[in-house]
Amino acid sequence: MTSLRKLGSSDIEVFPLSLGGNVFGWTADEAQSFAVLDAYTAAGGNFVDTADMYSAWVDGNQGGESETVIGNWTKARGNRSDVVIATKVGRHPAHMGLAADTIKAAADASLRRLGTDYIDLYYTHFDEPETPVEEIIGALDDLVKAGKVRAIGASNISAARLQESLDFSDREGLARYVALQPHYNLVSRETYEGELSDVASRAGLAAVPYYSLASGFLTGKYRPGTTVDSARAEGAGKHLETERGRRVLAALDEVAQERSAQVATVALAWLAAQPTVVAPIASARTVEQLPALLAVRDLTLTDQELKLLTEASA
Repeated sequence: MTSLRKLGSSDIEVFPLSLGGNVFGWTADEAQSFAVLDAYTAAGGNFVDTADMYSAWVDGNQGGESETVIGNWTKARGNRSDVVIATKVGRHPAHMGLAADTIKAAADASLRRLGTDYIDLYYTHFDEPETPVEEIIGALDDLVKAGKVRAIGASNISAARLQESLDFSDREGLARYVALQPHYNLVSRETYEGELSDVASRAGLAAVPYYSLASGFLTGKYRPGTTVDSARAEGAGKHLETERGRRVLAALDEVAQERSAQVATVALAWLAAQPTVVAPIASARTVEQLPALLAVRDLTLTDQELKLLTEASA
């Protein structure tokens, strides 16, 4: 599959759209989740993103529901080796934080739920500044050496802490972050661009942005006077109240019409074209939502289109 991209300095190759697993076991039940995963992989997708805390925020859930669904699916399909599974540590209610023992216990719990003996990409979900990077990297390195984790990444981390972590790994010859998962999209550029993206670029990290579609706002379904039935509608709809949100929507409409593409595809294509970005993350609750996401593989925006969107989102 020529569309696969290298994940930083690792030997892992991933599809240019990572399928978000936050909806599995939440707004998508197991049958719906299996259908979405089947359709994604049938189209060539191989990069599934989850976290040990998904979806602990739902009444009656404990966290780990998404991992369990993904594990049940790979077992049912017998395709574990064909799928790159990324999960995260640090926010499961039973394993909060990034102390070394917590990381190791959480990894074992994730492995059990995923029904596998290795995690392809293991992120620290939220940095814990009070825990020394030496302890965090040391624990992650132990997991890599034990064969439980293939590669490591970080999410929700400052530029300074990221650089400190990379420097420690290099100095001690330990496992080194290969990927970074930042909050990044057309209406939230300051959450990544600048110091953080500079560190990622210098270090050769692969950026795998979350909130790529701003909780659905960048699909174009949120318009003045419309009501959207979504668990994330309130947050996404707020962008309509900002001048930047309205400018971005207008620019997306213009490019989408010109290219006969979906608004969501154009938004993802802009993100995929940014320096360091390897695969934006987007989730689909239903199979019908997938084509617009998957189409990012085949849409390369022109310099003029990129400029239009970049200026609208400034």
